Amino acid sequence: MQVALVTGGSRGIGRAVSVKLAAEGYYVLVNYVSNDAAAQETLARIQSAGGDGELLKFDVADYAATEKALAEWQTAHPDEYIAVLVNNAGIRKDNLLLWMEPDDWYKVLRTNLDSFYNVSKQLLQPMVVHRAGRIINIASLSGLKGLPGQTNYSAAKGGLIAATKALAQEVAARKVTVNAVAPGFIATDMVEGLDAEELAKTIPAKRFGKPEEVAELVAFLASDRAAYINGEVISINGGIF
Repeated sequence: MQVALVTGGSRGIGRAVSVKLAAEGYYVLVNYVSNDAAAQETLARIQSAGGDGELLKFDVADYAATEKALAEWQTAHPDEYIAVLVNNAGIRKDNLLLWMEPDDWYKVLRTNLDSFYNVSKQLLQPMVVHRAGRIINIASLSGLKGLPGQTNYSAAKGGLIAATKALAQEVAARKVTVNAVAPGFIATDMVEGLDAEELAKTIPAKRFGKPEEVAELVAFLASDRAAYINGEVISINGGIF
Protein backbone atom coordinates (compact mmCIF):
# COMPACT_ATOMS: atom_id res chain seq x y z
CA MET A 1 0.00 0.00 0.00
CA GLN A 2 1.36 3.39 -1.01
CA VAL A 3 0.35 6.11 1.42
CA ALA A 4 0.05 9.84 0.70
CA LEU A 5 -0.68 12.66 3.15
CA VAL A 6 -2.32 15.84 1.87
CA THR A 7 -2.40 18.68 4.39
CA GLY A 8 -5.36 20.99 4.12
CA GLY A 9 -6.97 18.24 2.09
CA SER A 10 -10.60 18.90 2.86
CA ARG A 11 -11.25 21.61 0.26
CA GLY A 12 -9.99 23.43 -2.81
CA ILE A 13 -6.68 22.31 -4.26
CA GLY A 14 -6.16 19.90 -1.37
CA ARG A 15 -9.43 18.11 -2.08
CA ALA A 16 -8.65 17.82 -5.80
CA VAL A 17 -5.17 16.47 -5.02
CA SER A 18 -6.56 13.96 -2.52
CA VAL A 19 -9.09 12.62 -5.02
CA LYS A 20 -6.52 12.46 -7.82
CA LEU A 21 -3.90 10.64 -5.75
CA ALA A 22 -6.53 8.15 -4.61
CA ALA A 23 -7.44 7.54 -8.25
CA GLU A 24 -3.74 6.86 -8.89
CA GLY A 25 -3.83 4.09 -6.28
CA TYR A 26 -2.61 5.86 -3.14
CA TYR A 27 -4.20 5.39 0.25
CA VAL A 28 -4.78 9.05 1.08
CA LEU A 29 -4.60 10.61 4.51
CA VAL A 30 -6.71 13.76 4.36
CA ASN A 31 -5.51 16.27 6.92
CA TYR A 32 -7.74 19.10 8.10
CA VAL A 33 -8.10 21.25 11.19
CA SER A 34 -11.76 22.15 11.76
CA ASN A 35 -14.30 21.59 8.96
CA ASP A 36 -15.55 18.06 9.63
CA ALA A 37 -18.27 18.21 6.97
CA ALA A 38 -15.87 19.28 4.22
CA ALA A 39 -13.39 16.57 5.23
CA GLN A 40 -16.09 13.91 5.15
CA GLU A 41 -17.14 15.13 1.70
CA THR A 42 -13.57 14.75 0.45
CA LEU A 43 -13.36 11.21 1.83
CA ALA A 44 -16.72 10.38 0.25
CA ARG A 45 -15.46 11.59 -3.13
CA ILE A 46 -12.33 9.47 -2.76
CA GLN A 47 -14.37 6.38 -1.97
CA SER A 48 -17.01 6.98 -4.63
CA ALA A 49 -14.20 7.13 -7.18
CA GLY A 50 -13.01 3.70 -6.05
CA GLY A 51 -10.15 4.90 -3.85
CA ASP A 52 -9.59 4.72 -0.12
CA GLY A 53 -8.17 6.76 2.71
CA GLU A 54 -8.87 8.22 6.11
CA LEU A 55 -9.15 11.57 7.87
CA LEU A 56 -6.39 12.96 10.08
CA LYS A 57 -7.55 15.95 12.10
CA PHE A 58 -4.74 18.09 13.49
CA ASP A 59 -3.37 21.62 13.14
CA VAL A 60 -0.25 21.62 10.98
CA ALA A 61 0.71 24.99 12.49
CA ASP A 62 1.10 23.30 15.88
CA TYR A 63 4.33 21.27 16.10
CA ALA A 64 3.33 19.20 19.13
CA ALA A 65 -0.10 18.34 17.70
CA THR A 66 1.46 17.40 14.37
CA GLU A 67 4.11 15.22 15.99
CA LYS A 68 1.51 13.43 18.14
CA ALA A 69 -0.95 12.76 15.30
CA LEU A 70 1.66 11.42 12.90
CA ALA A 71 3.40 9.32 15.56
CA GLU A 72 0.06 7.75 16.49
CA TRP A 73 -0.69 6.95 12.87
CA GLN A 74 2.74 5.38 12.37
CA THR A 75 2.37 3.28 15.55
CA ALA A 76 -0.99 2.03 14.32
CA HIS A 77 0.51 1.15 10.92
CA PRO A 78 3.97 -0.30 11.69
CA ASP A 79 4.32 -1.93 8.28
CA GLU A 80 3.53 1.23 6.31
CA TYR A 81 5.05 4.66 5.85
CA ILE A 82 3.91 7.89 4.24
CA ALA A 83 5.75 7.96 0.92
CA VAL A 84 4.14 11.08 -0.54
CA LEU A 85 3.65 14.33 1.34
CA VAL A 86 1.76 17.23 -0.19
CA ASN A 87 2.24 20.34 1.94
CA ASN A 88 -0.87 22.17 0.84
CA ALA A 89 -2.40 23.72 3.97
CA GLY A 90 -2.59 27.49 3.72
CA ILE A 91 -4.53 30.59 4.67
CA ARG A 92 -4.70 34.22 3.54
CA LYS A 93 -4.98 37.29 5.75
CA ASP A 94 -4.56 40.06 3.19
CA ASN A 95 -3.85 43.68 4.05
CA LEU A 96 -1.32 46.38 3.32
CA LEU A 97 1.65 45.94 5.65
CA LEU A 98 1.04 49.45 6.98
CA TRP A 99 -2.20 48.22 8.57
CA MET A 100 -1.44 44.55 9.06
CA GLU A 101 -2.04 43.29 12.58
CA PRO A 102 0.68 41.14 14.17
CA ASP A 103 -1.63 38.12 14.41
CA ASP A 104 -2.34 38.29 10.68
CA TRP A 105 1.39 38.19 9.97
CA TYR A 106 2.30 35.39 12.36
CA LYS A 107 -0.74 33.20 11.72
CA VAL A 108 -0.09 33.18 7.96
CA LEU A 109 3.59 32.36 8.51
CA ARG A 110 2.75 29.56 10.94
CA THR A 111 0.12 27.94 8.73
CA ASN A 112 1.82 28.38 5.37
CA LEU A 113 5.52 28.01 6.24
CA ASP A 114 6.05 26.59 9.73
CA SER A 115 3.75 23.73 8.76
CA PHE A 116 6.29 22.66 6.13
CA TYR A 117 8.80 22.06 8.91
CA ASN A 118 6.28 20.60 11.35
CA VAL A 119 5.05 17.91 8.95
CA SER A 120 8.14 17.24 6.82
CA LYS A 121 10.31 16.78 9.93
CA GLN A 122 8.13 13.87 11.05
CA LEU A 123 8.04 12.07 7.70
CA LEU A 124 11.54 12.52 6.30
CA GLN A 125 13.32 9.74 8.18
CA PRO A 126 11.04 6.92 6.94
CA MET A 127 11.39 8.22 3.37
CA VAL A 128 15.17 8.27 3.69
CA VAL A 129 15.28 4.81 5.27
CA HIS A 130 13.09 3.35 2.51
CA ARG A 131 15.04 5.31 -0.12
CA ALA A 132 11.81 6.46 -1.71
CA GLY A 133 9.74 9.56 -1.13
CA ARG A 134 8.10 12.60 -2.63
CA ILE A 135 7.53 15.95 -0.97
CA ILE A 136 5.46 18.36 -3.01
CA ASN A 137 4.95 21.85 -1.64
CA ILE A 138 2.08 24.01 -2.83
CA ALA A 139 3.65 27.44 -3.19
CA SER A 140 2.10 30.34 -5.08
CA LEU A 141 2.52 33.01 -7.69
CA SER A 142 2.78 35.33 -4.66
CA GLY A 143 5.96 33.56 -3.59
CA LEU A 144 7.56 34.10 -7.00
CA LYS A 145 6.71 37.74 -7.76
CA GLY A 146 5.06 39.06 -4.61
CA LEU A 147 1.61 40.59 -4.64
CA PRO A 148 0.57 43.85 -2.98
CA GLY A 149 -1.60 43.30 0.05
CA GLN A 150 0.00 39.90 0.55
CA THR A 151 3.34 40.68 2.15
CA ASN A 152 2.72 37.99 4.75
CA TYR A 153 1.50 35.38 2.25
CA SER A 154 4.30 36.24 -0.21
CA ALA A 155 6.90 35.93 2.55
CA ALA A 156 5.55 32.53 3.57
CA LYS A 157 5.36 31.14 0.04
CA GLY A 158 8.74 32.62 -0.90
CA GLY A 159 10.24 30.94 2.13
CA LEU A 160 8.59 27.67 1.14
CA ILE A 161 10.19 27.90 -2.30
CA ALA A 162 13.64 28.48 -0.81
CA ALA A 163 13.13 25.59 1.63
CA THR A 164 12.12 23.35 -1.28
CA LYS A 165 15.38 24.02 -3.08
CA ALA A 166 17.51 23.47 0.02
CA LEU A 167 15.85 20.28 1.21
CA ALA A 168 15.94 18.78 -2.28
CA GLN A 169 19.74 18.87 -2.15
CA GLU A 170 19.83 17.28 1.31
CA VAL A 171 17.83 14.17 0.43
CA ALA A 172 18.34 13.64 -3.31
CA ALA A 173 20.97 10.93 -2.81
CA ARG A 174 18.38 8.91 -0.86
CA LYS A 175 15.95 8.99 -3.79
CA VAL A 176 13.64 11.48 -2.14
CA THR A 177 12.55 14.39 -4.32
CA VAL A 178 11.30 17.76 -3.12
CA ASN A 179 9.50 20.04 -5.55
CA ALA A 180 7.08 22.94 -5.43
CA VAL A 181 4.04 23.82 -7.49
CA ALA A 182 3.25 27.52 -7.77
CA PRO A 183 -0.37 28.07 -8.78
CA GLY A 184 -1.63 31.40 -9.98
CA PHE A 185 -5.30 32.26 -9.62
CA ILE A 186 -7.22 29.01 -9.07
CA ALA A 187 -11.00 28.86 -8.66
CA THR A 188 -11.25 27.91 -4.98
CA ASP A 189 -12.44 29.62 -1.81
CA MET A 190 -8.88 30.93 -1.37
CA VAL A 191 -9.65 33.61 -3.97
CA GLU A 192 -12.88 34.74 -2.33
CA GLY A 193 -13.06 38.50 -2.14
CA LEU A 194 -11.01 39.02 -5.29
CA ASP A 195 -12.52 40.53 -8.44
CA ALA A 196 -12.35 37.39 -10.57
CA GLU A 197 -13.72 39.05 -13.71
CA GLU A 198 -11.15 41.84 -13.69
CA LEU A 199 -8.28 39.56 -12.70
CA ALA A 200 -9.11 37.13 -15.51
CA LYS A 201 -8.47 39.94 -17.99
CA THR A 202 -4.85 40.11 -16.81
CA ILE A 203 -4.24 36.39 -17.39
CA PRO A 204 -3.17 35.38 -20.91
CA ALA A 205 -5.40 32.30 -20.67
CA LYS A 206 -8.31 34.65 -19.76
CA ARG A 207 -9.54 32.44 -16.95
CA PHE A 208 -8.77 31.12 -13.51
CA GLY A 209 -7.28 27.64 -13.26
CA LYS A 210 -9.15 24.61 -11.94
CA PRO A 211 -8.06 22.72 -8.81
CA GLU A 212 -8.08 19.53 -10.87
CA GLU A 213 -5.45 21.01 -13.20
CA VAL A 214 -3.13 21.59 -10.25
CA ALA A 215 -3.88 18.07 -9.02
CA GLU A 216 -2.74 16.58 -12.32
CA LEU A 217 0.65 18.25 -11.93
CA VAL A 218 0.98 17.13 -8.32
CA ALA A 219 0.15 13.55 -9.26
CA PHE A 220 2.83 13.58 -11.95
CA LEU A 221 5.45 14.86 -9.50
CA ALA A 222 4.44 12.11 -7.07
CA SER A 223 4.94 9.41 -9.69
CA ASP A 224 8.02 7.44 -10.69
CA ARG A 225 7.94 9.31 -14.01
CA ALA A 226 9.17 12.41 -12.18
CA ALA A 227 12.08 10.74 -10.37
CA TYR A 228 14.71 13.05 -11.95
CA ILE A 229 12.81 16.27 -11.27
CA ASN A 230 14.11 17.69 -8.01
CA GLY A 231 14.34 21.12 -6.39
CA GLU A 232 12.08 22.65 -9.02
CA VAL A 233 9.29 25.21 -8.77
CA ILE A 234 6.73 24.61 -11.51
CA SER A 235 4.30 27.41 -12.24
CA ILE A 236 0.72 26.72 -13.22
CA ASN A 237 -0.77 30.14 -13.83
CA GLY A 238 -2.16 30.48 -17.35
CA GLY A 239 0.88 32.46 -18.49
CA ILE A 240 0.53 35.43 -16.10
CA PHE A 241 4.14 35.12 -14.89
